[in-house]
Amino acid sequence: MNLNPIKVEEIIKNALNEDIGFGDITTEIIDKNIVGNAFFLAKEDFVICGVDVVKKVFTLYDNELNVTFDCSDGEKVKKGQRFGTVVGKLRSILTCERVALNFLQRLSGIATLTYLIVEKVSKNGVKVLDTRKTTPLLRIFEKYAVRVGGGYNHRISLSDGILIKDNHIKACGSITKAIRNAKKIIRPLTFIGVEVKNLEELEEALSNGATHLLLDNMSTQMIKKAVSIVNGKATIEVSGGITLDNVSEYAIEGVDFISLGSLTHSFRSVDISLEIE
Repeated sequence: MNLNPIKVEEIIKNALNEDIGFGDITTEIIDKNIVGNAFFLAKEDFVICGVDVVKKVFTLYDNELNVTFDCSDGEKVKKGQRFGTVVGKLRSILTCERVALNFLQRLSGIATLTYLIVEKVSKNGVKVLDTRKTTPLLRIFEKYAVRVGGGYNHRISLSDGILIKDNHIKACGSITKAIRNAKKIIRPLTFIGVEVKNLEELEEALSNGATHLLLDNMSTQMIKKAVSIVNGKATIEVSGGITLDNVSEYAIEGVDFISLGSLTHSFRSVDISLEIE
């Protein structure tokens, strides 16, 4: 799992505490010594993500539980497939069930949507990016799921690069002033990106040294003109109003990236159940 293990453990502990509260009083109806097993069942096709997260959910609560999966993150799972098992005390399994499924269903949903979008544009050499439109405190998980689906992460946090957007421009007075100020604080290997809404703004940003241009809500015709103007002087990202249905229209030659907030805020959790056997 390519995730910070300390952060992962912290998030999972908080999730378990949130769900369990002062104790799972329902499972008290079950003999505490009964041991059994449960299996994960796919109710639809999807790209799996969160295998190691799920293992950690169960073993953090009860380190005697044995969790195994027949697949790894990034693999395709088919409807009707049994793809993992949990063996141990039934009380522990049922107490952890919802938290484990919440993570697995959501992360697999993000990975699946990302995979479908990447499939539509990768042949044109365009990279699919996520955004910072993530669930508070779950960003590392959700951005990990994007990577599992074949996408790339934009900024993990605000410290990863300068991206001057419309409100920054308003606060500074102009694109020129915003870029001028950015150059005074730029750190090594930090890019200066500027969000532009039309060709006039694009030319102003380019002439002032922007190295990355985010074309916001531009039509495909305007994007083609923008690519011609930029002519390789900066990287180009397009965003705004892009969906699974129309993403291929934006994979225009000369566009380097397509970013979609929907990857992490409008995905659909996949349908998975955990069944006691």
